[in-house]
Amino acid sequence: MKRLLISFFMLLLIATACDWSKPRLDIDVSHIPLEEVNIHRYDLALFNIPLDQLPEGLDKIKPEFLFFLDTDLTDSVKIYNLKEYLTHMRTIEFFQEVVRKYPGLPLLEAELTEAFRHLKYYYPEIRIPRVYTYISGGEYDMPVQVIDSVLLIAIDSYLGAGFKPYAADRVPVYRMQRMGAENILPDCIRAMQESLYPVRYPGNTLLDQMVDAGKRVYLIDAMIPGYPDRYKIGYTENQIDWVTTNEEQVWAAIIENQFLYSSYGSTIRAFLADGPFTADFSAESPPRLGEYLGWQIVAAYMEQNPDITLEELINEPDAQKILAGSKYKPKK
Repeated sequence: MKRLLISFFMLLLIATACDWSKPRLDIDVSHIPLEEVNIHRYDLALFNIPLDQLPEGLDKIKPEFLFFLDTDLTDSVKIYNLKEYLTHMRTIEFFQEVVRKYPGLPLLEAELTEAFRHLKYYYPEIRIPRVYTYISGGEYDMPVQVIDSVLLIAIDSYLGAGFKPYAADRVPVYRMQRMGAENILPDCIRAMQESLYPVRYPGNTLLDQMVDAGKRVYLIDAMIPGYPDRYKIGYTENQIDWVTTNEEQVWAAIIENQFLYSSYGSTIRAFLADGPFTADFSAESPPRLGEYLGWQIVAAYMEQNPDITLEELINEPDAQKILAGSKYKPKK
């Protein structure tokens, strides 16, 4: 029954997710052999150990969670520090909300399995990571990390915009809007993307930076094509509606003001920096409009050039070639 419910919700998600046609990404990965993802809940395992049995309890869970516990568990200082962490009011508040919101993660496991099948389709030799969740205690800057063959999810970074400690920690509202359950999957792919598309130094123009950012979103798109587009780029529903409605006007403003080949830092920041909105437009506009347009250009390029592989796209340094080959026309 649980598997049927997961399948139903995933089909419902796919049916309502796609914001524009991208047949290039509509591929069948059902034939790709892959063991279903099992998320290892270090957060639950650790907090469920009685404090008066902490050393013994840690010994029991150590084989499964060696990544976290590859240390001397008889060290009294380490045990003391761990008890301090487990009994801190802030940590307890995070844990209680995690248990309430995420008693299990079957949907995320199914989504990651599907995403990893897409990953294997494009990169057959890639090693699929082992996935863990843990409670970071409010380390929001890196909610998902990939270390060697391990994918770490700070599950307390996804408790929803209404979780009061976020506001108390002065997390900006625009960032809190990306701290919900729906953001976990794209954040996982974004973290893995760095091993596929390491940080590079594209050219200095706005176009160079837009296309580079667009490649990164397209790579996420390729791994989770059925997922709602707003989550792939980190927009709210209102923001994705705004940019799809005003895409032509944004592109026209870039062309008319001769921004496309500008190398001024202020121009590039205006279109690519994160924030609540893009100041040159309106408070309803999303941030990173250049990233969104770069994504559209890259997607159009791949549709126009079906023989270009994902790896060839990533390794193509010429942003002007991609723009010309895309025959990009903004949606009206």
